[in-house]
Amino acid sequence: MATTKTTTVKNNQPKGNQTFLFDKNNYMWMIGGVVLILIGFLLMSGGKSPDPHKFNYEEIYSARRITVAPILILIGFAIEVYAIMKKPAEQQQA
Repeated sequence: MATTKTTTVKNNQPKGNQTFLFDKNNYMWMIGGVVLILIGFLLMSGGKSPDPHKFNYEEIYSARRITVAPILILIGFAIEVYAIMKKPAEQQQA
């Protein structure tokens, strides 16, 4: 008994009625949030002393590392939450 295999070809073309979950404005907010998070982590980095036996208190506990960088990171995460929760402009009008 011979069986024939039927193969189905999946078409990866988008259908005409597909919509994206987010619109361009949401993605722009997301990119801004990621940029702020990255800037915060860059401001927090560093502090390596050339002499490993010397502790530089002012460099490690500077206002930039202790205050400014964590605030920027938290603002970046808040922007990410806003970007995810924000409804696209088309849905707001309906």
